[in-house]
Formats: sequence, structure tokens, C-alpha cells
Amino acid sequence: MSSVNVLVTGGAGFIGSNFVRSALGRHPDWHVTTLDKLTYAGRRENLHDVMDHPRHTFVHGDILDGATSGPLVERAEVVVHFAAETHVDRSILAAGDFIRTDVEGTFVLLEAARRARSLRRFIQISTDEVYGSVASGASRETDELRPRNPYAASKAGADRLAYSYWATYDVPVIVTRASNNYGPYQFPEKVIPLFVTNAIDDIPVPLYGDGRNVRDWLHAEDHCRALDLLIDAGASGEVYNIGGGNEVMNVDLTHRILSHLGRPASLITPVADRPGHDRRYCLDTSKLRGLGWTPQVPFERGLGDIIDWYAANEWWWRPIKESDPAFRAYYRTQYGSR
Repeated sequence: MSSVNVLVTGGAGFIGSNFVRSALGRHPDWHVTTLDKLTYAGRRENLHDVMDHPRHTFVHGDILDGATSGPLVERAEVVVHFAAETHVDRSILAAGDFIRTDVEGTFVLLEAARRARSLRRFIQISTDEVYGSVASGASRETDELRPRNPYAASKAGADRLAYSYWATYDVPVIVTRASNNYGPYQFPEKVIPLFVTNAIDDIPVPLYGDGRNVRDWLHAEDHCRALDLLIDAGASGEVYNIGGGNEVMNVDLTHRILSHLGRPASLITPVADRPGHDRRYCLDTSKLRGLGWTPQVPFERGLGDIIDWYAANEWWWRPIKESDPAFRAYYRTQYGSR
């Protein structure tokens, strides 16, 4: 059986590592190459159980380095492009890093995709944040993009650049826009792992503003299943929303986490709202559901399982929070001293 060469950029990050693991488990004919720069959120530990898998190759490199990334794209049949700077708060502090990685890095990959002879699918991972805040209803794939922070703008730029390479050069691009993901190996600057790990240690959980911002939560496993389907059944040049259908206010999410861990609500510490904080995101996923996809992980069960995962895997997150200088500097900047 000949193997299918699949390149996953950012495969040592949160969603990327979940996809690598899922791909190796679901497709015995796939050889997966992970390309990752191993910045603060991309970690070898995220792939600890598949790093030496016989159908997995890890390449330490930057997507901006065409000498490294270009040949990998040119040899691939499928590219799933996760690599990006992703945290809104960090984008507010250092927007230039997001433009370079998210837009210029995507450009480097797309230029290589133009030269690729066997490429049949290039999945550009975008985000629901490109639509901006949605007061009511749900964002459809044809809606105007109105990003309201540098991270969302960088993703919108990459999203449209990828589309243009389909329209102009016939690169087989599909763009996906997913809602907030949760799952194992999510870097603890994000709200669920931050609040869970803080609560485990009985330290304050910093809730932005009035806590009434609404997010739709999608389990990383369901995201991976959607991508798996789109690689085969999606149409080039199309955009697909991927949402979990679980709208939850941040304050309610916080109480659920504390309740599951048996911690008091007094740990909730309101902090000043961040600039340009979108009030609500919501996705219309009927287009993807029309291909047969539905989320499989109920939020109540998924949230409980992931809280328990962080409780059982302190080996993974505690060194980050206690020893990683980038995380500690970031946390102090955002929320003050521990």
C-alpha cells in the first residue's frame, strides 16, 4: 500500500498535535510530517506519544523559512496549515509577530503549493474571530469579515490570501473557520486551561470585564473529525464553518470549572476588560453538516473530561506555569504577580 504524504504545519501546537494523533490513528496509509518552530506553545511534549511513530516525521523549522518548508509542501499530497500565532492578548502586545507568521508565513507555503505537483488539498485553518462580534444570529461563510483585533486581522489576511491562490492559481485550497476549541494539550494562557490549573492551585482566576462574553465551544476531537471529512469531501475554493453549538458565557464557564473541582466562587477575580474584546461569536454550520458532520462530544461531558485531564497531567502543564519564562512574563503583564 502506498502512503499518502500529509504535512501538518504547527503540528506540535494544541489543535495541530490533536490532529496529528487523530490522523495517525484513523489512516494507516498516511505518513504525517509535522513542521513546527517550537515556540512557547509548540512543544515536543504535545507529541510525546507519537513522536517516534513509524509513520510520523518531525521537522523543527519555521514556515517562514522557504528552504525548509517549501520542499515539504512540494512533496505533500495534503497540507493542513495550523501554524500561527493565535492568542488575542499577545497580538495586542506584539501585533507584528502575528502579521509575519500568520500572513507572511502562509504566503511562503502557498508559493510552494503553486509548485507542488501532487498536492490535492491545502487546508487553511482560520477562525470564527474573522467575522468579528456577532450581536445576534450566526455567521455564515458568505458574511463580511470584520476582525476587531490584530490576531483576527492576521487570520483574515491569511484566510483571504489562501482563497486568492485558489482563484488565481488553482491551488486546491479549502478555508475552515472554527469556533473556540478546547481539549488536551492547550497552552495554559487560554481560558479553560488557565482557569482549571489556577483553580487546582487555589489561586485567583482572572475573569475579563463582566464575564458575559459568549463563546461557542468545540472539542478538538470534533474539529479533527471535520478536517478529516473535508480533506476528502470538501470542495476547493470553499469556506466551511466548524462550530460546536455550545454557546456559554465566560462567567458561567468559570463557575462550571470551579464547581467541578470543588473550588469556591471567591477565586473569581474580575480584571479590566481587554481592548476590542468581542462580545459574542456564533457560527452557522449548516454547510458542513450538509456533508454529514455533526459534533460528537457533548459539552458537559467534554468539559468535565478535560478538567480531569489537566488534573491528571500536571507533568505537562506545571513546568510551563512554574518554569517557562515566556509564560510567567506574559501572565505578570496581563494579570499581575501570582
